[in-house]
Amino acid sequence: MINFNIRPTANKNLEDMAVNKINNLTKPKGSLGRLEELALQICMIQETTEPTLRNPHNILYAADHGIVEEGVSLSPKEITWQQISNFLHGGAGINFLCRQHGFKLVIVDSGVDYNLPKDKGIIDRKINRGTKNFLYGDAMTEEEMEKCLEYGAECVTAAYNDGCNVVSFGEMGIGNTSASSLWMTCLTNIPLKQCVGAGSGLDNAGVTHKYNVLKQALDNYKGEYTVENIMKRFGGYEMVMAVGGMLRAAELRMIIILDGFIMTNCMLAASMINPNVKDYAIFGHTGDESGHKLILDYMSAKPLLSLSLRLGEGSGAICAYPIIDSAVRMINEMDTFSNASITKYF
Repeated sequence: MINFNIRPTANKNLEDMAVNKINNLTKPKGSLGRLEELALQICMIQETTEPTLRNPHNILYAADHGIVEEGVSLSPKEITWQQISNFLHGGAGINFLCRQHGFKLVIVDSGVDYNLPKDKGIIDRKINRGTKNFLYGDAMTEEEMEKCLEYGAECVTAAYNDGCNVVSFGEMGIGNTSASSLWMTCLTNIPLKQCVGAGSGLDNAGVTHKYNVLKQALDNYKGEYTVENIMKRFGGYEMVMAVGGMLRAAELRMIIILDGFIMTNCMLAASMINPNVKDYAIFGHTGDESGHKLILDYMSAKPLLSLSLRLGEGSGAICAYPIIDSAVRMINEMDTFSNASITKYF
């Protein structure tokens, strides 16, 4: 499997310098709360006490899932490609958010079961026309999984070469909350019942059916619960590409903004491949999908927002971006007590 050389951000000298700078801004010590924590984290990521945010990208990986054949989603499979068409026309939720906050939207065909137009700016990394049905076997081959990690990383490298140093990740793939629920239960030991939610809008009967299908899929799996095996058995192409993208972003010392339930599970998988990746992650929000808060708690994550979001696409991550921007502006634009001739008042 592709290797990622991710350095931890820990640096005692730099940390002391950044904390000292933050504490000497014209405010009571700690009075800007999470902004101070974020500023320190970003300083450590960028190895400077004068951090910057440059050319943010939202990389959206899209693919179809074989498990949809079992009726686990309210939405039919064709919604995947239809929504990508909506992305291209600028009419989706992620489009207005990218426009509002200055993000470049990058759409990656990871494995959509449709012939998407190649002349519209979509990055073609189609592994196959959707994964296999994991109720009966592996969703993808080991070779496909490795290709996903490689392609996901390549997309981040391209963003980095475009001058980007802060990246959010989004996904589009009908059925991917089912895959995420199985990743969550297999990698955390949280009972499957607590990991399964409504997805795109299932009613109680639909959620029960979804749980029963996923429980059967889990019972049918007889392999080891390594992260590689779980990604291969139950993953989506877009999810594994996101794992590769996150690992590469950390390797390049980029800020990673995480979206909802699916992308949080991808960060969980990435952190089991290389624990240092979490140093680079900012958790954007707590979503409404059942299980999201549980996995955030499991990862000791502190999400910035709670807006009852469950859209995906990277929407919650981008909604959190202005708070990150505020943290960077705080450390760069606030004056110090000495420069402003103000007596320290803490």
